[in-house]
Amino acid sequence: MAPMGIRLFPLGVAVFCLLGLGVLYHLYSGFLAGRFSLFGLGGDEAGPAASADGGTVDLREMLAVSVLAAVRGGDEVRRVRESNVLHEKSKGKTREGADDKMTSGDVLSNRKMFYLLKTAFPSVQINTEEHVDATDKEVISWDHKIPEDILKEITTSKEVPAESVTVWIDPLDATQEYTEDLRQYVTTMVCVAVNGKPVLGVIHKPFSEYTAWAMVGGGSNVKPRSSYNEKTPRIIVSRSHSGMVKQVALQTFGNQTTIIPAGGAGYKVLALLDVLDKSQEKADLYIHVTYIKKWDICAGNAILKALGGHMTTLSGEEITYTGSDGIEGGLLASIRMNHQALVRKLPDLEKTGPK
Repeated sequence: MAPMGIRLFPLGVAVFCLLGLGVLYHLYSGFLAGRFSLFGLGGDEAGPAASADGGTVDLREMLAVSVLAAVRGGDEVRRVRESNVLHEKSKGKTREGADDKMTSGDVLSNRKMFYLLKTAFPSVQINTEEHVDATDKEVISWDHKIPEDILKEITTSKEVPAESVTVWIDPLDATQEYTEDLRQYVTTMVCVAVNGKPVLGVIHKPFSEYTAWAMVGGGSNVKPRSSYNEKTPRIIVSRSHSGMVKQVALQTFGNQTTIIPAGGAGYKVLALLDVLDKSQEKADLYIHVTYIKKWDICAGNAILKALGGHMTTLSGEEITYTGSDGIEGGLLASIRMNHQALVRKLPDLEKTGPK
């Protein structure tokens, strides 16, 4: 029974309930609309680098932090090399039987790069070549400033769900060459993949302080060269197994083909582009015939893709940047060429590499 003096009318109660249901419906539908709108790469102006619940991240901000991380890591790489105290050791053997080397440059660069990205974007998954020791944790803040060259090329923010993002860090590419003081091959790299597809790539050369970056569907600070030789290409390959590629390349393209042995996957990708760095060699194709880790190639793959180029396995399959940290099928990278025609020309290359 209602309290004395208050009479409840059935019609009034029904209207009140309907109004309450209407308010709940609009609140819930608005929430769903907001969630579903996150699944495109485009979007309106972004909020902070990562929302409080880890909902979304802004790719333009991620690019800015990735560039900063590559440069900060490169500073450590250069400082250690110039001190000539590398604390070199082996992590084991590669599949080819060579020492998998690690130095203080790798460790200190990794620490700077990992914690800068993790502090700015705590909700995203980060895969890195070197082990991250929790006892060495650093809180490295980002000032939320996006460099002018990025703002000029990428004029709007692009939000994606944080759970769709995987970051791949290579804190020191070409460690073998680093220990040999072959500084031109050394790079630090960051790649951001969305749903396994490479979207952001940064390659930084610590000793010349040159940095290349690109966003797929956004912009870049590097471009392809004006021409490439598809008939008798200059092919850049790993220093450790150049002979394997040379044999098949000469059979495929003829005796005029030039083979360029080089260290570092980042260096090899830059060889395909118009790079303002005097220490950088130039090539028309990049071929790798053995197992390779994804943090070695993701950044280069993103940059090539943003510029209209291609990086696939030797059989022409796209490389997915989720799951395992390596690929078995070798790789072929090209730009401004008929990539699938090149794949068909090299059917036996994968078989030449040791497993």
